[in-house]
Amino acid sequence: MDTLKLKEAKDMLADDYGNLYIYKNKDFSLTKYDSLGKQLGKLMLTVPYKVQTVQNPLSVPLFSENAQEMKFVDQNMNEIQRIDFKQKFGFIKMAYAEDLQQLWLLDDSTKRLIQYNFRNNTTINSYPFDASFDDLMDLLVFENKVYILTRKHIRVYSLKFEKLFEAPLENGKRFRRENEIILVVADNSILKYDPEKGMLKIFGDQDAQIVDKNILAYFEIKANKLYLYNLEKIKETKLQTEPEIRKETPSAVVEPPVDKPVENEVKKAEEEQKESSEKAPETGLQKLMNEISEVQVSGI
Repeated sequence: MDTLKLKEAKDMLADDYGNLYIYKNKDFSLTKYDSLGKQLGKLMLTVPYKVQTVQNPLSVPLFSENAQEMKFVDQNMNEIQRIDFKQKFGFIKMAYAEDLQQLWLLDDSTKRLIQYNFRNNTTINSYPFDASFDDLMDLLVFENKVYILTRKHIRVYSLKFEKLFEAPLENGKRFRRENEIILVVADNSILKYDPEKGMLKIFGDQDAQIVDKNILAYFEIKANKLYLYNLEKIKETKLQTEPEIRKETPSAVVEPPVDKPVENEVKKAEEEQKESSEKAPETGLQKLMNEISEVQVSGI
């Protein structure tokens, strides 16, 4: 892509079709490009907005703490809906669009987590949530768990405000959910949440300015250039660089064979065969053959 398009980028997101969304703090603009760098649309904003996700390019949610509103834009970056929180709530610190009907809102004035249906303008549930919202970066609610991302930590709570998990995490920017997998996109790394192992880094580059991923590749901006990394190639490289672990099973000790002359082996085999035939009892056929040979010797 043109380096001028990437030079002043504050954030970058990639949808699953390979389109890129470049957000610039300088003029609060969000510009959409296709995979060849062609501009598909541009949204000029008057105040800062946080882009939640672009996984569904037909409805991209953006939240503004300054304006106390959330808006949705379509694939051409045209506004399709706007939700004003000032008339109904106190001060919304963060909003998360669960789907095309429901929002989860963190109300800083009442210290509550609110489940809100914006289609019919009704509050479904409200939970006490007395957490510090000062350095809040992002919010995600999934399967009755609340994921909170701050500047230096990730925390997971139940809806009853019970802390289930906490870990230090520097420079986290936003969550990304892929089916059951919860990811955290940071400045120059992407991490996966594992309830048992904690936070696992799946991609990282210390020299990267911005990183992101979709279902096909990892993206990074480094030195005002855009780089794409294939997910499968990274997995193959990781497997090749990992040491091979072999499980050794106990086996019988086999002594090396000792070389012996062939003549001795043949002689020994003949002797063993002779001994075995002398020791073995005569069968009916062997007895008859012996009697015939005796008669022939006697000349009868």
